[in-house]
Amino acid sequence: MYQVLYRKWRPKTFSDVCGQPQVTSTLLNELKEDRLSHAYLFTGSRGTGKTSCAKIFAKAVNCLHPLENGDPCNECEMCRAIDNGSCLDVIEIDAASNNGVDNIRDLRDEANFTPATAKFRVYIIDEVHMLSISAFNALLKTLEEPPEHVKFILATTEVHKLPSTILSRCQRFEFKHITPEDICQRLKYVCENENLELTDGAAMLIARLADGAMRDALSLLDRCASFGGVIDEKTVEDAAGIAGRDYLFSLADCIAKKDVVKGLEIIDTLHKNSCDMERLITELTNHFRNIMVAKTVKNYKDLIICSDEELEKLVEQSKTIKLEAVLHTINRLNEALAVIKKSVNRRIEMETAFMSLCSPELDKSNDALLARISELEAEVRMLKSSGVRVSQVKEETPAAEEKEIAATEEKEPVEEKKEEITEEINEEIKEPEQPPVPDYEPPVEEKQAQPAEQPSGERPFDRWPEAVKLACSVDAPLIGFLTGTSAVIYNNIVLIKSDNPVLATFLKQENHTKIIRSAIFRITGEKYRLGIYNGNASETEAPKKDPLESFLQKAQNLGLNVERKE
Repeated sequence: MYQVLYRKWRPKTFSDVCGQPQVTSTLLNELKEDRLSHAYLFTGSRGTGKTSCAKIFAKAVNCLHPLENGDPCNECEMCRAIDNGSCLDVIEIDAASNNGVDNIRDLRDEANFTPATAKFRVYIIDEVHMLSISAFNALLKTLEEPPEHVKFILATTEVHKLPSTILSRCQRFEFKHITPEDICQRLKYVCENENLELTDGAAMLIARLADGAMRDALSLLDRCASFGGVIDEKTVEDAAGIAGRDYLFSLADCIAKKDVVKGLEIIDTLHKNSCDMERLITELTNHFRNIMVAKTVKNYKDLIICSDEELEKLVEQSKTIKLEAVLHTINRLNEALAVIKKSVNRRIEMETAFMSLCSPELDKSNDALLARISELEAEVRMLKSSGVRVSQVKEETPAAEEKEIAATEEKEPVEEKKEEITEEINEEIKEPEQPPVPDYEPPVEEKQAQPAEQPSGERPFDRWPEAVKLACSVDAPLIGFLTGTSAVIYNNIVLIKSDNPVLATFLKQENHTKIIRSAIFRITGEKYRLGIYNGNASETEAPKKDPLESFLQKAQNLGLNVERKE
């Protein structure tokens, strides 16, 4: 009768146990020195050798002819009886199905009887964390002070569920995940004895898929052997069900490219093929986890479980997706996974999650905003590296798209234009103090210095609100001074209408004035000077470029008779 590989090749001695030297060496020393404890606790994940070590220990303490290193001989009557399960003194109990207080009471009563044929009565309680509280309480006294002929071995995968009173009464051993290298060696040894051909790549892939569990690795090898012929990576992929996962790469590309239509079509196809949406979210989360590892870890091959061909595709895809977007996607998929288990329609929840990932503007979370900012920064760096300036983009872009560009551009372009048009702002606002001069009539050349094509009359500045909004987005203090204001244009000067008397002083600060003029230039495409409107545009014109004119006018208004000498 055929016996599956993980049962057929279960370790018979401590030297056969793979990847647990910290456990086997300690137990062997205790056996050689005869320093045995009355209770042991074996903890660790599935398939790491807990039950196998418990049975080897039971054979070792009862072996009639033990080896010098402490291992059982596996040839005497007691060893063979324990192996085939006919020894009445080695009792293996499944706590998952015998977890009541009555079961433990029966065990406690039986423990008082001496062994029938063996030296020690050994109780192996598997999945001990499944015992009820009352069952644990019933076990306490016997576990602490059992008869001399009784040994307890408790095995569990969830040690945190055990009461501290149980933990304090046992000698604890931690079973670690078995390394892929150790699993590969064991698989090759089994294949040599089973006349199976196993390639190195297939052995490593099985080891990675086993995730540190030897039993899982042997079970997968058993499935691969059923295919017949040489066991290579393709055979392992087919047996493990990891072949044909191109839809994960396609969905990841759709999320990166914000292609909602194609992504929903893929989800619809998978749903029609009876793909469970919860499993799809889990697989997609693991796929983005692999992308994250490929982007951040140097030895990513040791942390990603897949074939070499799939690994190459994964690395290529990781280069096209930002790390912030990967982290946001993982968090959003985890949220969807928590909700989908309680959802009535799992397909709708999957589609909703996918839609939010493809439309970042719909997601207001911090992770989504961080991903969007990262994309904008990448676009700005790309524009700078290509030498594109805002003026070039504005000239080549239709007028209908100008507002959209102004809303999405970073403030660096505003700074570039600001430097070009603000060299003389301080001279226009600040009035230098000079001594009084005689009456003076400005020469004809000074009056004609202004270009003839500029407008001469006062007219409302209709686009002033747009300029205020743009300036305030760059310089927040302007909000308190410019909100509720209006403006007119007179002789190439923008005169601001405001009831705030501090505005004129505020505008004397060079940095604020530069930003306002830059905003006006961005909106109109023309350069204007600034001034304060006092009721009549002709009287509130900004200072002339010749500062003497301003002081001449002030002297005449005070009734002073001054003459200007050349």
